[in-house]
Amino acid sequence: MNIDKFLSDEQDVKTVEKVIIKLTDLLISGEEIIYMAVQKKPAVNLLPDSIAISNKRIFYCEPANLGLTMNFKDISWKNIKEVSFKEEFFGSKFICVPQHGENIVTEFIPKVQARKLHQAANEQLSQFKDNHAATIALNIPLEIEEAQIIEQQFIEEAEDDTTLKLRKLKTLYDKQLITLEEYESKKAAVLENI
Repeated sequence: MNIDKFLSDEQDVKTVEKVIIKLTDLLISGEEIIYMAVQKKPAVNLLPDSIAISNKRIFYCEPANLGLTMNFKDISWKNIKEVSFKEEFFGSKFICVPQHGENIVTEFIPKVQARKLHQAANEQLSQFKDNHAATIALNIPLEIEEAQIIEQQFIEEAEDDTTLKLRKLKTLYDKQLITLEEYESKKAAVLENI
């Protein structure tokens, strides 16, 4: 992968090289890294944290064991409420507000990088929300008047394994824990085994 596009705003070259190589192995099909910001601490900047934005999620990359290993934490766009940044005297704070849990704050991101990181994250978050809204809109019946009331007949039957799996998938989809594509794919796989 060409790392030059991630060095446009004075990111640390060694950190970008190290992180991009490892992130490439973590990407899923159709996922690409859009922007990367590298922390720049005011005094000693030997082991900076970094944040990478992909079209599917945000990666938080923190060096560990004196830089010999790297800890990665990722959050998908469906689990993010909003992102923001705050400029300070020494760089900026980048703040990710998840749907549940505590905010994730990374300090000492250079101001230019924080602005571009914020812009890239908001674009991806906006695209996710638009796609999600469109998916929900497709599931809404167009004309309610056409609906017919059908009396339910209660037949006592034990649910088989396939029915339980399909019900569980539908529950995951309804709770927005999986996407429509994931739901359809997994449903097809279950039905294929009948």
